[in-house]
Amino acid sequence: MRFTSKVLVLPLVLALFGCNSTVKEKPIVLNNTNNLYLDNSFPSSKSANIETEEEIFALSDEMKEMVKTKLLTQKDHRKRANKLLRQLFLTNQIDISYNSQANLIAKEAYNSKQANCMSLTILAYALAKEAGLNVKFQDVQIPEYWVRNGEFNMLTGHVNLLLQRPVEDNRIVLLDRNILEIDFDPFVAKKRFPKKEISKATVVSMFYNNKGAQAMVRGEYDLAYAYFKAATVKDPSFSASWGNLAILYRFTEHFDVSIEAYRHAIAIDDENLTALSNFAVLLNKIGEESMASEISNRIYEKRKHNPYFYALLADEELHKGNFETAISYYKKAIRLDQTEHEFYFGLARAYYLNNNSRSAEFALRKAIALNKVKSIDDRYIAKLAVLKQTT
Repeated sequence: MRFTSKVLVLPLVLALFGCNSTVKEKPIVLNNTNNLYLDNSFPSSKSANIETEEEIFALSDEMKEMVKTKLLTQKDHRKRANKLLRQLFLTNQIDISYNSQANLIAKEAYNSKQANCMSLTILAYALAKEAGLNVKFQDVQIPEYWVRNGEFNMLTGHVNLLLQRPVEDNRIVLLDRNILEIDFDPFVAKKRFPKKEISKATVVSMFYNNKGAQAMVRGEYDLAYAYFKAATVKDPSFSASWGNLAILYRFTEHFDVSIEAYRHAIAIDDENLTALSNFAVLLNKIGEESMASEISNRIYEKRKHNPYFYALLADEELHKGNFETAISYYKKAIRLDQTEHEFYFGLARAYYLNNNSRSAEFALRKAIALNKVKSIDDRYIAKLAVLKQTT
């Protein structure tokens, strides 16, 4: 599982691979971004109820009481951090469970006992600050990784939180004597991906970006605009939110402003391959095929050794009903990384839909053997039981 800051990727971008690479000029960051906002085109966005930073991290009286009675009674800060971790994850305490759609503020995550990694990070940060602990946010530099949501593919990032005090837990990974990491996904920290500290403002921008992406998938474009604008205002240097705003403009046929928003996103971060690939889609749409091909070729060169890229291609072919092609792409992803259970699960689906139940069962058994998360295991085992009835 790898989750968080969602960036929309249009399936069409996958088809655009060029045959030459002559892109030389780097776009210039615009000094004035006011011309990238279209408030009048999204009139109901002005009345959208966007959570403030204070609301996102606010604690209820119940949460403050928990901190007071369960955490502040421990004078040693490292032991206090340990108690916070236990409160978050033990079944007789808060017992937070993972839900990829639970993009929630701290109070909502606490009350519902569910969170994605973003909302877990927000909740843990809010409780840790109330408990007087020294915490910081981290952006984990995982490889590009996609998850389908209806007609969209979501490119996910990953954030987590650092606290003091090592502890044994499959969701908490020991880094050194005095630091531990709160994360739903032990795979991420065990792989030792590069990490960088990010500001609270960036986390708020990511939260808004997630909410905007969810609204966009639902077709609520005015609400999506409100959140994407809030994200770009909160942290103007967060490239992903500008890229998502550009997608929204493309959907609503504001092509000229969409182009400028893409250029701005890429100027902030020229390694934002999602913005580049979606920009290529737009260029192709408006007849700039040559430039689109140049960009697509550049992207392909960067992605061709990423197994998740081939899994994305496989998922697209599966979605189109091209099962043999999907199988081929899943196998290519597996050749690049034989440890990822999701590749085998995808392969099992492709085999099953291609009426090859025996191969599907074999692939699903491999997925079960590689997976270490019980909730996913239960899902795989249930599907394996169905397969056994058909073989």
